[in-house]
Amino acid sequence: MTSHTAPLTLQQVEKLRTVLEIQNYEFLKKEYTIFAARKGKLNISVYEKGPKVLIQGKDTEDFIRFILEPQVTGQATLDYPEVSDPEHFSPHFGIDESGKGDFFGPLVIAGVFTDGAITRHLIKSGIMDSKKINTPARIRQLAAVIRATPGIACQVIAISPERYNEMYTSFANLNRMLAWGHATIIEKLAELKPDCPRALSDQFAKAEVLQRALKQKNITLKLDQRTKGESDTAVAAASILARERFIDWMDDAAKRAGLAIPLGASELVVAAGKSLVASLGPTALGQYAKLHFKTTQQVLGELF
Repeated sequence: MTSHTAPLTLQQVEKLRTVLEIQNYEFLKKEYTIFAARKGKLNISVYEKGPKVLIQGKDTEDFIRFILEPQVTGQATLDYPEVSDPEHFSPHFGIDESGKGDFFGPLVIAGVFTDGAITRHLIKSGIMDSKKINTPARIRQLAAVIRATPGIACQVIAISPERYNEMYTSFANLNRMLAWGHATIIEKLAELKPDCPRALSDQFAKAEVLQRALKQKNITLKLDQRTKGESDTAVAAASILARERFIDWMDDAAKRAGLAIPLGASELVVAAGKSLVASLGPTALGQYAKLHFKTTQQVLGELF
């Protein structure tokens, strides 16, 4: 779905405006509209006649499912295809990670068990891919909703930078380490929900890498892997729990270090790394950062 029109009341128009402001949409002037806004490739136009909203772009369906219906209209009018997409609502584990591309911070892997009732509840509660959520407060709010959902099972492991650096030396390959983490989460979930027949993971490597890790743990359930796995509600919930644990660790680390610790691997990250080394010494870097990143050489320079 790349286009959708829906009627709104005047109260819903203002509610939508507030939601878009909170999510940092760019507001535009557009003829015949009360307001128009865009973010990335998604365009929202609220027309005076009606009033009605026109949503256009590749993220149209996610916007309807996770923002328009739960946060603005309060009505689920979009067809959730339990018949055409039964696997989405069938019992399965969803696995995702956070921190993989960040120089600072841990690698966090999380998993969630869902079935039909749990999936419908999470959709209604606004659960979506964590990358589409703009604030730590909202991540934490949705993580609390996930954990409080009746019948759900959740598991999270956080590999601190110190432990990560030790493990990377052993694995010598990030994808093999990720496969171990995903397999460990699936193993823990299978202990809680032994009858669950399937697991779904966002694809981070060739399928056999994770399949081999599961075989080493004698786990025989069906494994599916696909890109954009976060479109599945269980994987999206896992991404939120992983992100929550990651940002909590980053907040605590900033307090311990006494300086701001940015995300990613940008020039700001390099500058923060140099400040950390100047304050705590070069050996402290491994307590906060993943040392196999090229950023380490940029931070340490000749010391590297």
